[in-house]
Amino acid sequence: MEERKQMGKVKDGVMIPVAADIDEFGGNYREFIDSIKENIKTQHTRVLLQANREIICLYWQIGKAITQKQVEEGWGTKVIDRISHDLRHTFPEMKGFSPRNIKYMKKFACIWQDESIVQQVVALLPWGSNIILMEKLSTEAERIWYAQKALEQGWSRNVLNFQIEAQLYSRTGKSTNNFPVALPPNDSDMANQVFKDPYLFDFLGNDLPRRELELKKKLTEHIQDFLLELGQGFAFVGRQVHLEVGGDDFYIDLLFYHLKLRCFIVIELKTCEFEPGFISQLNMYQNIVNSVLKHPEDNPTIGLLLVKGKNKTVVEYSLTGYNNPIGVADWQHQLSSQIDSNIQSNLPTIEQIERELEFGGEQV
Repeated sequence: MEERKQMGKVKDGVMIPVAADIDEFGGNYREFIDSIKENIKTQHTRVLLQANREIICLYWQIGKAITQKQVEEGWGTKVIDRISHDLRHTFPEMKGFSPRNIKYMKKFACIWQDESIVQQVVALLPWGSNIILMEKLSTEAERIWYAQKALEQGWSRNVLNFQIEAQLYSRTGKSTNNFPVALPPNDSDMANQVFKDPYLFDFLGNDLPRRELELKKKLTEHIQDFLLELGQGFAFVGRQVHLEVGGDDFYIDLLFYHLKLRCFIVIELKTCEFEPGFISQLNMYQNIVNSVLKHPEDNPTIGLLLVKGKNKTVVEYSLTGYNNPIGVADWQHQLSSQIDSNIQSNLPTIEQIERELEFGGEQV
């Protein structure tokens, strides 16, 4: 009996050690095997990403070759069907050689004339994301911008489509602010790109609260969607954060910390149009956070005022003289096309990457 316990259990002809057998290797075994598992996962992901890059570059080469040959030989569009038939006959186990997908390869090569951009940027994205860039956008500048954002922030195909439909490109860096005078040049440029105008609260649905307190509560109930709209780097600290100063009580509407800017973000939300007095209130909250919550290594707290309309000139005059960095932007509630409520902005899993790597994922 003792000998059987030490040997463990046999399953499918393989000896599976029991806990006692693992413990006999010492306390470091668990850490050792976990490190090996993590290394395998990391290397597997790298292999999949490299395979994706090779596939996208192959698609570009095929598209370019077909386009050139059609010009040289005068072949019409029917040649696509013949090419599709021959490739699928030769490579029956591979997906992605449908007539429709081959047309996408041609369009891909036509859109991206510079092979270096293909290799360094778009080839790092899944083919499905590249199709969205081709179908949804009309300029190279926008395609490159969204491609880089997708890479930086690990957007899935659904998130990329969502951000394009939400017109993120045209909204980023558009807030009215005093960053150039309140922050060093590099920090000012970075902060300007973090904020946008307007902010879209479509995710709140049709029943939009009219009272500020109810609206703030709704935003925190949909915090994941709100964080997606705010952008990468925002960490939620709290709602109606209580601060006591000189015996008086103050409550910050929404408090965040930005991991890249390394500072607190105070957000004040108004359900009315901009009034100059809002700036004074926000500035006071920033001073309190800088005094009470800010750590020595943190950068100055940034304030963001969200309103239901503003006169840009009035805002600019209202910001004059304030040393704290403050941005002012509109928030809007407009229903866009229905987006999957389960959209996640985190990096894709290995399983998701593997599905994308089946030569274009779904048969197109």
